[in-house]
Amino acid sequence: MSATTVDRDGSKGRGRRPVAGRPSTEYRVIWALVLFANVFGLVMILSASSVVSMQSTGSPWSQFLRQGMWFLCGLTAMVFLSRRPYQSLSRWIAPALGLAAAGMFVVLVPGIGVNVNGASRWIDLPAGLRVQPSEFVKLAMILYVADLLARRATHVREWRVSIRPVIVVFLGFAALLMLQPNLGTTIVLAAIVLVMLLVGGVALRPLAVIGAVLAAGATWFALREGYRSRRITAFLDPWADPLNTGHQTIQSQVAFANGGVFGAGIGRGRAQWGFLPEAHTDFIYSIIGEEMGLVGSLAVIVLVVAIAVLGVRVAMRAPDRFGMLLATGITTWIVVQSFINIGACVGALPITGVPLPFISAGGSSLVFTMAAAGILASIARRPAR
Repeated sequence: MSATTVDRDGSKGRGRRPVAGRPSTEYRVIWALVLFANVFGLVMILSASSVVSMQSTGSPWSQFLRQGMWFLCGLTAMVFLSRRPYQSLSRWIAPALGLAAAGMFVVLVPGIGVNVNGASRWIDLPAGLRVQPSEFVKLAMILYVADLLARRATHVREWRVSIRPVIVVFLGFAALLMLQPNLGTTIVLAAIVLVMLLVGGVALRPLAVIGAVLAAGATWFALREGYRSRRITAFLDPWADPLNTGHQTIQSQVAFANGGVFGAGIGRGRAQWGFLPEAHTDFIYSIIGEEMGLVGSLAVIVLVVAIAVLGVRVAMRAPDRFGMLLATGITTWIVVQSFINIGACVGALPITGVPLPFISAGGSSLVFTMAAAGILASIARRPAR
């Protein structure tokens, strides 16, 4: 006989409670998918970065070893959060928002924030390490929105009570992101917030208005700056400027063409020999397409779809509303960012500079995405029946 649960706002829940015993199948599958994606990513990073690493450090292993260290940090975070009751995270939401905001301000301070290719998105740490606070913003925002919509479930359709606070906090972070500038992360964050509001029960009409305004704002920002408008032009016709703005898109497509069905073999691709910039980060999917062919490219898409299906299942079986919304936000983050990256690599979307979760090189992205996967595993650990 199931007991009646109580949501975070004190209202009656869905009449289900977690089942004690061994961890669920979803919990184990989350671990299997995340570990497989990371091991696969490390192999591809070694292949894609060995030439660049040799040129910059004299060792083909440097980027691989750095990513391996970040993987161990992310694994530690995932283990810790997967075994901790996710409900306890609610007490850390205010500090998380404060820390995320502080990090976003710090990167804009000259002499502290690191400027790379005209963007100030990183903070240097000892031992040559570098962190990107915007990755933590995604996780902090998911926690905040899930908590607020869970506590105010009975007032979710009231603009002032539930929608306005979310939009105000989002716009604050979006403004800081655009000062870096970082339109790609802003788009991912907007997608996360909109999906969480939709799943949380917000009426479609105000949500459609919010979505339209955000889309118009993103378009304005994309066309306002010269380099962003050139990216749009390159997306529409990369051959109009093949040696400059269209270079990455063209070389990425060449890599896929060289890969064919089964690929050239791991380590035998040509794109990473200076032909494709950022081969081990934003364009790791292109290296997969060249070295593992259509088969490897489709395997990555299947992996992302599997994570999407699993995340939806975890959200539907979550013990409470807070867990359901957390699972929704985390799944949206991973899936939307994955397809934005894949779309850019194949030429279906403009280049935005977002990494492929679990697979692209990048310490901050990997650690915080694995931390989010740990929370997802915690929700799945004891599902309600």
